[in-house]
Amino acid sequence: MSDDRRVDGLAGEFLDAAIDLLRQVRDGEAKNVAAAGALIAEAVADGRRVFAFGAGHSSLPAQDVVYRAGGLAVMNLLSLPGVVGVDVRPVTLGSALERVDGLAGAVLDSSHVRSGDVLIIISLSGRNALPVEMAMNARALGLKVVGVTSVAYATGTRSRHTTGTFLKDHCDVVIDSRIAVGDAELTAEGVEAPFAPASTVVTSALMQAVVASAAEELVRRGIEPPLLRSANVDGGHDWNAQVMERYADRIFYR
Repeated sequence: MSDDRRVDGLAGEFLDAAIDLLRQVRDGEAKNVAAAGALIAEAVADGRRVFAFGAGHSSLPAQDVVYRAGGLAVMNLLSLPGVVGVDVRPVTLGSALERVDGLAGAVLDSSHVRSGDVLIIISLSGRNALPVEMAMNARALGLKVVGVTSVAYATGTRSRHTTGTFLKDHCDVVIDSRIAVGDAELTAEGVEAPFAPASTVVTSALMQAVVASAAEELVRRGIEPPLLRSANVDGGHDWNAQVMERYADRIFYR
């Protein structure tokens, strides 16, 4: 007798694939997650700033850690209009912008980043000009760069940057999402294209793991992590107001 509480069929296969990937990154990326968390904790302790960037669907995990209940108040989104969502028309413009040389430098030059800050760059393939140049320029400015990417793309595809390099080649810490080239976990008879991408699930989990690691390291240093609470619980609004006031010089989304 089948268990009617279990998700079966292709939906169940996708959930199983996602769970397997989460186990892979838990067991295989522990050192890198801890290293990224330590960089963020050090930045918080030293009065530096923390930013996250992603283009296209890679922007979703970046947005997920900004102004988030249970998240670090000092996490800021490094935003570029046209590449951080699917609200631009035509939607393909976002993909085109990722391949424009020189755009990353303009973004950084007009942002709040400065030497000593931490920038997390999320790019599944890590092959386009925008994430590669973002990492290169950020390090040239003295930032610490964490890349969250699929290392498999560096051997399974060709770089679209003039240097022939990938995001992973220009980071202080690289966290491998272990996502296969193509980002589709399932195939099925009668379905011509592979489907069911898991990169957002896995990368979002990795980002939250990094935040948790940063909070743990801050506590080890005797520093109260500047975490936000849900505004939908009693006292949450007042708590958040106090945290954001204390760290106002490092919060740029207010």
